[in-house]
Amino acid sequence: MSKEIVQQRKHHPLLYAVAILYAVITLLPFVWSVYTSLKPTSQAFNILTPLSMLNFKSYVSILHDFPFTHWLFNSLLVAVIVTGGNLVVNTLSGYAFARLRFPGRGLLFYVFLGVMMIPGQVLLVPVYILLANLGWIDTYQGLSIPFLLSPFMIFLARQFFLGMPKDLEEAGRIDGLSHWGVFFKIFLPLSRPLLAAETILTFQGNWNSFLWPVLLETSQNMYTLPVGLNSFYGQYNAYWNSVMAGVILLTLPMVIVFLIFQKQFVKGISTSGLK
Repeated sequence: MSKEIVQQRKHHPLLYAVAILYAVITLLPFVWSVYTSLKPTSQAFNILTPLSMLNFKSYVSILHDFPFTHWLFNSLLVAVIVTGGNLVVNTLSGYAFARLRFPGRGLLFYVFLGVMMIPGQVLLVPVYILLANLGWIDTYQGLSIPFLLSPFMIFLARQFFLGMPKDLEEAGRIDGLSHWGVFFKIFLPLSRPLLAAETILTFQGNWNSFLWPVLLETSQNMYTLPVGLNSFYGQYNAYWNSVMAGVILLTLPMVIVFLIFQKQFVKGISTSGLK
């Protein structure tokens, strides 16, 4: 056994200790949120609340005293529409930039890269005016249609498709497949890691979105979960146990989505390197 391998193994306990410490630090806010959500309102700021006082009244209150299920429906509907639209538009656009030859392809791709550098806050006023003129304020289409594509996801898809061997495309063309046939019968079945990465990142971004929904939603009936949870804050007080209970319920769908796609997600990110 070489000295290098022995030296690496000596470092393993230290690396494990660092990893465990990092995991504890990362999980501590989540554990504290769960702990606070189980406290009575009077004990929300008490660090050492007796276990006998912990209960699920905050969760029951959210589900019965607020239109939580309707906010959940709004969030799910908008997130599913936006995620589905992004999967179609971003994947097809990335394939076109990577595999098709058309006039202005390079210039158009650099325009997309330039759009990625524009802060979202800069677009608030012009996009709001456009949606207001279309009558899409406080509507589902206003919350979903403007976000059906992502320049970053198009860039990610392009890099993924550039990494695929050209022999696959040439074999498909020899078999008489068109561009659509090559995409749907060869490239798309091999793109599960990319689709998983797009699904998780897009669903997470839309699910947790607050800035755009709070600007576009004017009635409580159209609130998504992040905007609805914001209504728990009063002018002079805040029910932090209810807020934390809402945060836990808001987090669960995202955790489920990540657990379903985590393996493909990691593979998709690792194989979409810069080309």
